[in-house]
Amino acid sequence: MTPAAVEFRDIAMRFGDKVALQGINLAIEEGSFVVLLGPSGGGKTTLLNILGGFLEPSGGQVLIKGQDVTQVPPAKRPTTTVFQDYALFPHMSIAGNVGFGLRMRGVARAERAARVEKALEMVGLGHTALRRVHELSGGQRQRIALARALVVEPSVLLLDEPLGALDMKLRRQMQEELKAIQKRVGTTFVHVTHDQEEAMAIADVIVVMNEGSIEDLGTPERIYLQPASRFAANFMGENNLIEGRVAGRESDTAKITTPLGDFAVAGKAEIGASVALSLRPEHLHPEAGDGRVALGQGTVIEAGFFGTHHQCSVAHKGHDTILKLRLPQKRIVVPGETLSLYADPADMVLLSR
Repeated sequence: MTPAAVEFRDIAMRFGDKVALQGINLAIEEGSFVVLLGPSGGGKTTLLNILGGFLEPSGGQVLIKGQDVTQVPPAKRPTTTVFQDYALFPHMSIAGNVGFGLRMRGVARAERAARVEKALEMVGLGHTALRRVHELSGGQRQRIALARALVVEPSVLLLDEPLGALDMKLRRQMQEELKAIQKRVGTTFVHVTHDQEEAMAIADVIVVMNEGSIEDLGTPERIYLQPASRFAANFMGENNLIEGRVAGRESDTAKITTPLGDFAVAGKAEIGASVALSLRPEHLHPEAGDGRVALGQGTVIEAGFFGTHHQCSVAHKGHDTILKLRLPQKRIVVPGETLSLYADPADMVLLSR
């Protein structure tokens, strides 16, 4: 059996009395693009630094391709890191920057030059080899930092908020380029971000972290559409959480009683348990339709146009509930307007934690 590219076993990390990580068990497949996602203080950067060797865990083991590297210093690990601030040398040419790691490893000049040329071509910047850092744009500098990290052929590439300093348009462009480069080279990428849209755009697997623990783990589609916890449901994009109680069960379906009505929803929970139903704004509708049930009426209190859709906040009439609703681009609503509300129970996700 081929070992995982990276494996964390019972990782714990404490800073004095503060618990930064607790009981982290995670296996990362070879050649995958994994994103550690979570709020500030959630533990994602600490876990990345432990993988890179910049921090020694208080407990547990780190394995790379089956080898225990927990005590191995950063320079001797088969990893490289791309940081948010690029960390390029202004006094060196672009080629010098990209080849720096190879020179430190004693790679011969001719081989070094060939590998640098290949790495620059890979990121679309072969024409910049003789330029200086100050001559490049922010996006170009980020690609140079990526080329410098990949030219040494690491087993695992670590990316610490690498797109955080870029403007929105350039950030979206770099997300596409990162994904394309990762697929082309086949290197395992482990990327840290707090941006949910960025995570969904680039990841094969998302690891949602909060307060030093893993809240959810899976593909972007699964985590968005079938979140495992209230935190994951709220953190991965906008959501409506409808609190309720389990009134009955039948096979793999639970009957949930809520202030907005009773719903039969797929999932298992103990009768009498307090639960929540996750309902994405795009799954709440102002018209009836096949499979949809009525949730009552609501008054529009806010409405905004986001280009591809209108986003609304609706105050439910009769209950102290604010719901988020996403409407088609051409469906215009105004504050004060009354909407009927409908949803398909098949779009509701039962959350017991």
